[in-house]
Amino acid sequence: MQQSVLVVNCGSSSIKLALYADGSASAPIMTALAERLGGENASLTIKGELSHCESGLMDHRKALSRFIELAKSQLNNLVGIGHRVVHGGEAFHSSTLLTESALAELRPISALAPLHNPRNLMGIDLCNDLLPGVPSVAVFDTSFHQSISEQVYLYGVPYDWYEQDQVRRYGFHGTSYRYVSQKAADLLQRPHEDLHLLIAHLGNGCSACAVRQGKSVDSSMGLTPLEGLVMGTRSGDIDPGLIEHMQQSRGMTLEQTMNALNRESGLQGLSAGLSNDMRTLLEAEKNGNEAATRAIKVFCFRVARNLAALSTSLPTIDAVVFTGGIGEHAAVIRQRILAAWRPMNFRLDDALNAQHGDQCGRISQTGSPLAMVVPTDEERMIAHDTYQLVTHD
Repeated sequence: MQQSVLVVNCGSSSIKLALYADGSASAPIMTALAERLGGENASLTIKGELSHCESGLMDHRKALSRFIELAKSQLNNLVGIGHRVVHGGEAFHSSTLLTESALAELRPISALAPLHNPRNLMGIDLCNDLLPGVPSVAVFDTSFHQSISEQVYLYGVPYDWYEQDQVRRYGFHGTSYRYVSQKAADLLQRPHEDLHLLIAHLGNGCSACAVRQGKSVDSSMGLTPLEGLVMGTRSGDIDPGLIEHMQQSRGMTLEQTMNALNRESGLQGLSAGLSNDMRTLLEAEKNGNEAATRAIKVFCFRVARNLAALSTSLPTIDAVVFTGGIGEHAAVIRQRILAAWRPMNFRLDDALNAQHGDQCGRISQTGSPLAMVVPTDEERMIAHDTYQLVTHD
């Protein structure tokens, strides 16, 4: 029987799981999603080699324990568990085998990502408890961006904030950018090390990245995943003075303002609470909903503006690449973003732009600056890294 690797993405109310055969490039043997955890309507859905669905009161531990119980035979030859970890700070430059010392170094970094890392660590601790003896690997969203230079990652704040508190730009979605940049090189039949790419990862979380010769040199996200583009519920770039203004104007506490910026802003906020889902907003726009139109316009402009800014970190642009749920499936959003970036004069092939969703490839006309769609696969990259570390170290 083939050795297998389990990929775990543990969130605040969900766990996503994918089981891969020996970290290969094939599709997962099985996937599972536990969602609405902590509530009475929690559910666990398993697809693939094993098919199962159940609902009821479940927390993270019960959901993972139930998955392990149901998939016992498929997990017999499990050699490693790969965990998505959002923030690795400056300590982790690559995917890392989670020894006791590595875990001890990772735990304090939760202060830099309090909304994400504690949940990622909970998933690691649960797996160590429920699957003892199986090594765990952390694959960090931030590690791909450790190649960013000081002039890019430093903020214009007192330097001792960086020295003592690690305040700097880190960048996120790094696992996605690593996969997509390699896949784009394969599609273009050019060496990864020769390419200069601008990649927009657009989903509920959104960011953009400049990749020079296979390495990240700039990113729209910063100290936290809140900076940069307008997202599903996150504001993206704001004037920091807004926080004091809302305290004076409405008496909002820091906690209330940060909660609003993370959970009530972005597309959700701009559409006056209509939706954080681009599909819903596009449908509403067709029906004349002005709030939906407003949110979409701001979203597209901000992506175009950030791509233009990131281009200053590249000597040339070989391709602009779209990925993520919106980037892969919303042809009209791709068209509006590139149209807003007027100096580049992109000319899309309407037929190619319309057909690319789960497919990959060029969406621009011959003679136009190159625009592409490349579906991401972060889970596959996590499985690959995990297998390499647990079988070759």
